[in-house]
Amino acid sequence: MSRVPRTDTKPEIALRRALWRRGLRGWRLDVASLPGRPDVCFARAKLAVFVDGAFWHGHPSKFHAGVAGPYWDEKIWGNRLRDRRTNRELRRLGWHVVRVWDFEVAKDAVGVADRVALLYDARVDEVAGDLVRDGVR
Repeated sequence: MSRVPRTDTKPEIALRRALWRRGLRGWRLDVASLPGRPDVCFARAKLAVFVDGAFWHGHPSKFHAGVAGPYWDEKIWGNRLRDRRTNRELRRLGWHVVRVWDFEVAKDAVGVADRVALLYDARVDEVAGDLVRDGVR
C-alpha cells in the first residue's frame, strides 16, 4: 500500500489534461483544508472532484468481499464509509461532489471532463445566483 501514490495517479493526470484541453482552468489539487482532500476542486463553483480507484473504493467489478481476506474487507469497507462521510461534510459546506472511477477516466477522459465541465458551468451560475440573492456582488 505504501507504494500506491496518494496524488498524481495516471487517471488523475489524464483527467486534468482533458480538463485543460477543454479549456477549464482555475482548479486546485489535493486541497487539505477540505474534507477528503479532493483530487481536483473548483473553489469558485464549489465543485469537488474525486477520482476513486476501483479496488480501493470497492467497485463491485473490482472488489469482492471475502476473496482477499478480512483485512482487505475491513479496509475497503472503511474507505467506503469515509467516502460517504466526506460527501456529507462537503455537501454541508455547500460543495457539490463528483466521484468518478479510475477506469472511467482511463476509458474516456474527455467524456468525464465534459461531464465535469457541464457541472462546473451549472455550479458557477448557481453559486453566483446565491451571492446575488444574499446581497453580495
